[in-house]
Amino acid sequence: MAEATYAPRLKRTYEETIRPALIEQYGYKNPFEVPAIDKVVINMGVGETVADSKKINSAVNDLTLIAGQRPVITKARTSIATFKLREGMNVGAKVTLRKTRMYEFLDRLVTIALPRVRDFRGLNPKSFDGRGNFAMGVKEHIIFPEIVYDKVDQIWGMDIIVCTTAKSDDEARALLKAFNFPFRQ
Repeated sequence: MAEATYAPRLKRTYEETIRPALIEQYGYKNPFEVPAIDKVVINMGVGETVADSKKINSAVNDLTLIAGQRPVITKARTSIATFKLREGMNVGAKVTLRKTRMYEFLDRLVTIALPRVRDFRGLNPKSFDGRGNFAMGVKEHIIFPEIVYDKVDQIWGMDIIVCTTAKSDDEARALLKAFNFPFRQ
């Protein structure tokens, strides 16, 4: 398939059904006012790298499989003696997804990964920052289908931040509900 003709399923859904529904619900006059998902940031903190520096490579490889692109290794800004942490040490990995990869990741997150979480009761509807961005934490990265459980040496947690162009939390909540995010009642 040519790159120009391919559009992820969620992007088509947004353009065909979600966007017109939001225009009708909020009465936007300008098409650029309609909220959209801007980017998704996935952060994986690896505190155990203080004892074993090879663990960061394992986390980076797993995050590469999940995100579909190479993450950036994050380093400690300051030294903390109680944690045996020195400035400049590798402490985690993060990746920013936009456009096609972002929509494909969100599709896998909502349809495959979140239903695999044990005792999942829904996402917290209050996890918005006041400017329309949604943050959530995942305790186990093995919920993603790309990760083979038998090859995992350690289970990592991760933070997933969904950045939207919405001006308020209510608009962002309506946008993410339309994308089938399973919010708690």
